[in-house]
Amino acid sequence: MKNILRNLQRRNFVKVLASGTAGAFASASMAFGSQNKSEPQLRNSAAPRKEVLMKVGCQSGGTSEENLAFKARHGVYHLDGGMPKFIEGKGWDLEDSLKKREACEKYGIHLDAYHLPLTSAGIDRVIIPHIMMGKSPERDREIEMVQQMIEVAAKTGVKLLNYNTTILPVLRTGRTIDPMRGNASYSTWNYQEALQREQQLTKAGRADADEVFERITYLLDRIIPVAEEYQVKLGNHIADPPVPDAYNGIMRWNSPEVFEGIKRFAQLYDSPYHGFNFCIGSIAEGLRDPKNEIFPIIDWVGKRKQIFNIHLRNIKGNFNNFQEVYPDNGEMNFFHVMRALRDVEFDGMVMPDHVPQHEAEGAGLQAFAFAYGHIIGMLQALKDEA
Repeated sequence: MKNILRNLQRRNFVKVLASGTAGAFASASMAFGSQNKSEPQLRNSAAPRKEVLMKVGCQSGGTSEENLAFKARHGVYHLDGGMPKFIEGKGWDLEDSLKKREACEKYGIHLDAYHLPLTSAGIDRVIIPHIMMGKSPERDREIEMVQQMIEVAAKTGVKLLNYNTTILPVLRTGRTIDPMRGNASYSTWNYQEALQREQQLTKAGRADADEVFERITYLLDRIIPVAEEYQVKLGNHIADPPVPDAYNGIMRWNSPEVFEGIKRFAQLYDSPYHGFNFCIGSIAEGLRDPKNEIFPIIDWVGKRKQIFNIHLRNIKGNFNNFQEVYPDNGEMNFFHVMRALRDVEFDGMVMPDHVPQHEAEGAGLQAFAFAYGHIIGMLQALKDEA
């Protein structure tokens, strides 16, 4: 009897959650009328129920004993393990990669992904910079290493490699303190403020969007066939943040219109191994109305089966002026975002990547634990949704 009561209470909670969020959208729909096409449609009770295929994951902390135990304690059993040991001139150490998988298995954790050394750190800091500098023959040697990394991933059982094709690092102008969330500190970008600062070229010099796409295409021409051979997906993370014009001499490939940039990249290749490390936060940073405009992008990319991984990050603000906040206090309603991902049958990891900071000891891990719980709660609600 107690179990029956608990199940009834749980179902009632889920119905309240679903009806509350749906009710908010229904009110907004009446206010805006039929012109607001980007709002998620309310679920038809007669429509077939979609299975929830996605799972909570994470890319922080690597495969240390301490981090894996932390993940398992918080219900995170899928992981982007970072990178195996890098061997200069060759690529990744297969033995080290296999050890990472073995370490994960001890805690029942699936090593689902790695990150190629094409990171968001910026051209002056990545260990294989010449690919995005477009400089031959150096980039050809680096691409050979990437090809070897794909092979190592496959031999380890890792089926996804996330990567970035950027020249500039992640752009931010400072931090914002939120007294209403215990003085949490939010990473902040204000484009107008950034323009007041002296712009400095990187060692890559200047490049417009077409030049950046040429370098991306040069890379993909040489690694997608290898990815197809070894059946390893390649998930690209868009430049963070999108910008309205060239900054520090570089026009980002997803700018000035983030959806158009995403479409252009997506259509470079018709391959099941070509897609996105789909960062909800970075995409929202390029939108004027993130709350609503995120949905047609999820729908378009999701139906093409090019969403390989999700970074679930919320923002306050919009294009050119935003703060990275907690998952529950930004512009987007993540329950609706997760529902949209379910409806396009996304089956990969949903992971926090950037979290708010605080000077208190352990605050970083606390923020990640909060984010894991938030994601797991939404997944449970979606699974129980009538």
